[in-house]
Amino acid sequence: MTVENRDELATTPARETALSCVEAGIEAALPERVVADTVAVADGVMSVSSASDEDAEASYDLDSFSTVLLVGAGKGAGRLAAALVDALDGRVDSGVVVTDEPADAAPVDVLVGDHPVPTERNVDAARRIHDCVADAPADALVLVALTGGASALLTLPAAPLPVDEIADVTRDLLTAGASIAELNAVRKHCSAVKGGRLARAATPARLVTLAISDVVGDDPSVIGSGPTAPDGTTYADAVAVLDRYDVAAPGVREHLQRGVEGAEPETPDADDPSFDRAEYHLLANTETTLSAAATVARERGDEPLVLSTSVEGEAREAGRFHAAVAREVRASGRPVEPPAVLLSAGECTVTVQGAGTGGPNLEFGLAAALDLRGSDDVAVAAVDTDGRDGSTDAAGALVDGRTVDDEDATRDALAGSDSLGYLDARNGVLRTGSTGTNVNDLRVVVVEPGR
Repeated sequence: MTVENRDELATTPARETALSCVEAGIEAALPERVVADTVAVADGVMSVSSASDEDAEASYDLDSFSTVLLVGAGKGAGRLAAALVDALDGRVDSGVVVTDEPADAAPVDVLVGDHPVPTERNVDAARRIHDCVADAPADALVLVALTGGASALLTLPAAPLPVDEIADVTRDLLTAGASIAELNAVRKHCSAVKGGRLARAATPARLVTLAISDVVGDDPSVIGSGPTAPDGTTYADAVAVLDRYDVAAPGVREHLQRGVEGAEPETPDADDPSFDRAEYHLLANTETTLSAAATVARERGDEPLVLSTSVEGEAREAGRFHAAVAREVRASGRPVEPPAVLLSAGECTVTVQGAGTGGPNLEFGLAAALDLRGSDDVAVAAVDTDGRDGSTDAAGALVDGRTVDDEDATRDALAGSDSLGYLDARNGVLRTGSTGTNVNDLRVVVVEPGR
């Protein structure tokens, strides 16, 4: 994986190091590499290891199943499915996945849907996935390839909700700055497949989920809105989210209120028999990307330091905090002596305040650049590892102390949520194109010794 505009961006040693760390982090999470590292088949037995526990390994005798089905959803689901088909070497019989761009995973059908706002294409694909697992016999093995983006792509509204109302409430909550967990609490309770309901549909088949996490904390009930995981949220929780962000959504509210009153079935919890034959394996997460980025930093003679794997909240505030740590490193050598590379991951949000264009990582970068103006030998990269920051076609930002040349214009851009417009004119936008994976946001702060 190579940054598309690398030559234009790599104008200083610090920026070049930041780019190399970003590239290594994303490459480590590509589905082909992840499957090669975690899934193996020998003598008809599939072995799966976990990113969260290197010593944990599960085995499945493929010859004991009458059929092997592969379904899935997410931005990287097409490539993950293709890698799994290759790893299983002809033992996958059929299946369906939905993703946001074409891929070849035959004999699995790869359907293309829309993200982040669902459309009828998503509904048609989700219905096919639901029907595929619902028809599976008890002696079938159903593999579920799950990556970030599945919450939107795997959309099958609970009757009688139309997809337009799901799209509207998704858009409203994203604009209001709701967290992924909050947004998913609503989506799960408006769905026929989310919140463990896909696992319920697959019962009594053996169900094995193979997931690449894009959420802070790697909670299976949050990854992709947890289609195959027990759900701890309720209809009342979903209503509370709408209240918290003052989102009207009358049709969605009516449905959720019916659930509160007991007229709609609740999502299955951990005691539900739907999970008696269901297992969940995490193949990659933010640790995967941070470890690879840290290795590159170390090879270049810089000391890597992971600040956090769970940075959330407003993107501009997180950017300012990272800039403050960089200044401290330069001034005092705390918490690490330069040359150093500060790393973090997480999922920030943006409360949209204007009509501009941007995303969490672009706003993170612009806010950091504002606080670093005039600082030499510091570079900050912040990217969405799927290659698309928010609704933009940019992966994120690469900035340094020279990026901000007009403080007033910068503050205006932040006030108007127009980080892309400002940074694009100042060689601060990092572009990768679609990467084929999604493991949360990655930030790299390179601090070189003062001259």
